Amino acid sequence: MRKKMGVAEMRMLRWMCGHTRLDKIRNECIRDKTGVAPIAEKMREARLKWFGHVQRRPLEAPVRRCESLVTRHVKRGRGRPIKTWNETVKERHDVIRH
Repeated sequence: MRKKMGVAEMRMLRWMCGHTRLDKIRNECIRDKTGVAPIAEKMREARLKWFGHVQRRPLEAPVRRCESLVTRHVKRGRGRPIKTWNETVKERHDVIRH
């Protein structure tokens, strides 16, 4: 999903600047021209803000009770398993700490 969002963002930025892919202008140059941060960073910030908001809630809050739910015997479809919210946050938290 991150890649699709980034592609869509760059298409819009190019359109705003009046350029096409055929002009062969690097993404960095277009970003500098528009002064826009990458969408992936914005999505990461929003995810971490939500994580902080959830962590400040009391343990009795429904959103916090969902953290401790364990799903067993759930049949998954084919392909790569989808990351859980906890796995994503743990991965991001490890990146920030180092």
